Amino acid sequence: MTSGFLRKAETNLKSARMLLDAGDTDSACSRAYYAMYDAARASLAWVGVVPERGEFKTHQGLITAFGLHLVKPGLFPADIGRFFHSTQSLRQTADYDAIPVSQEQAEQALAAAEGFVAAAAGLIANRYQPPVLP
Repeated sequence: MTSGFLRKAETNLKSARMLLDAGDTDSACSRAYYAMYDAARASLAWVGVVPERGEFKTHQGLITAFGLHLVKPGLFPADIGRFFHSTQSLRQTADYDAIPVSQEQAEQALAAAEGFVAAAAGLIANRYQPPVLP
């Protein structure tokens, strides 16, 4: 399951880069967020937290679960983890507001997503040992 989500995260990063290069800042932000979303799902699955157990059912639930199970115990860098919530807020602006996000905001979202996905891939590549959950 983790490798499938990581593949989706990498594909979303590539799409975000292409969209940003094409000047579509809103769609680039959306894809950057979904790269983080899929990387978070992969990381949570790696520590045994899966949506089928009812651990999260919303985007905010996923972000909360990620913080609780990965950032709080020190498995994932907190400074990188903080970008997950801010990029989700930017994605909502990109998807639902009439005014597009700026080029600078889109570039920042993509950079945050690249760092987030890289950190998740490193975690899953067993740089750390996952905790044993009850």
